[in-house]
Amino acid sequence: MAYCKHCGARIDDGANVCPECGTIQNNNPQTTKDEGGFLWGLLGCCIPIVGLVLFLVWRDTKPKTSKAAGIGALVSVIVYVLFYVLAAVVGVGVAMY
Repeated sequence: MAYCKHCGARIDDGANVCPECGTIQNNNPQTTKDEGGFLWGLLGCCIPIVGLVLFLVWRDTKPKTSKAAGIGALVSVIVYVLFYVLAAVVGVGVAMY
């Protein structure tokens, strides 16, 4: 089952028009290259805001590439948070002595 691009209603895979809202559906096969890729994940990891933007822009047209960029951004944010928590713990530990 597919979903309408306008209203999100469930429609048949081969439907050209949404029965709920009447929007014409573009059922052409995907012609863009979507291989994912380590480099998009690395870019998302190095610059998390770019990874987030690429994830949001490509999530419908290039799901594998968008996932790689999003995971890279997520990993980067998690590493930053862990680094700051570790720095805080070490700072408090040093201040105690």
